[in-house]
Amino acid sequence: MTAARSIAAHEAAGSVFVVAEIAQAHDGSLGILHSFIDACAEAGVDAVKVQIHIAEAESSPQEPFRKRFSYVDRTRFDYWSRMGFSETQWAEVKRHCEAAGVEFLATPFSVAAVELLERLGVTRYKIGSGDVANALLIDRIAGTGKEAIVSTGLATRAEIAAAVDALRASGVAVLQCATKYPTAPEDVGLAAIAAIREAFDCPAGLSDHSGTIYPGIAAVALGASVVEAHVTFDRRMFGPDSRASLTVDEFAELVLGIRFVEKARRGDVGKDLDPELSALRGMFGRSLAVNRDLPAGHVLTAADLESKKPAGEGLPASDYRSVVGRSLSRARKRWDFLRPEDIG
Repeated sequence: MTAARSIAAHEAAGSVFVVAEIAQAHDGSLGILHSFIDACAEAGVDAVKVQIHIAEAESSPQEPFRKRFSYVDRTRFDYWSRMGFSETQWAEVKRHCEAAGVEFLATPFSVAAVELLERLGVTRYKIGSGDVANALLIDRIAGTGKEAIVSTGLATRAEIAAAVDALRASGVAVLQCATKYPTAPEDVGLAAIAAIREAFDCPAGLSDHSGTIYPGIAAVALGASVVEAHVTFDRRMFGPDSRASLTVDEFAELVLGIRFVEKARRGDVGKDLDPELSALRGMFGRSLAVNRDLPAGHVLTAADLESKKPAGEGLPASDYRSVVGRSLSRARKRWDFLRPEDIG
């Protein structure tokens, strides 16, 4: 695995940091989580993202379900307990990511989870939108001196600004995010990407929950430096995010689309012509010709002229104004090219 680049460095290079969010798609199975790592690496992502849930530190039996979906978990606390792994297991997950050539990226949902991730030696942090206003967690992450990527779906503008200020010294990127699973097209909010970049003076991107590849690709065309989406093996799988996720194969298509647009947006804006384009310009260029038989001495008007391919066979069509009002030095047949020696 190559040395990690900051998101600011990705932005400067015109590249996009692509994140596959596994979240709880593993449903507490370490084996399935490891399967996701290999599948996502094959899809071409830059990072595989997990969520670090330490139930006792982040939750309580009073926490309600966002959406009751579980057949086996009586409370949200029970669910978080089932989604957690030991530190040794997380260390093995991180090693697997590194061996597969993808970054191990994680969202901590408690200060205890930050401490665990610091012991694991993570490169940077992802902060969920529900914790943007969690000053205790934000300040602990800022204290690590590591870059943070911040989602914004549940945060106000003032809360985002405060978090960015706290995290800016070590690098921060802010993602447009709609906390709707799945997100309808009219709720994706692609226009916010440019607004975020301008308002907070930092790299911007998209955390998408639409369950389609379109917003992520469009976001890159609009200048996103980070694109994140949930991944699943099948949208019919058990879990709260399945319907808002991309399948592994769809994620591979997303990556292809992002890499295509990533290159396309670097294109020449000065319209300078290289030798290949200059040759094509000659093929598609035009030379002046006359559109009817004309005698010697005829005074040319614009109505006498046509432009014909290729360029270089007569006077350039772009110079037609220079011959209007001048007389022919010799007769010309209909569709003859008009050359300098034909003008008196």
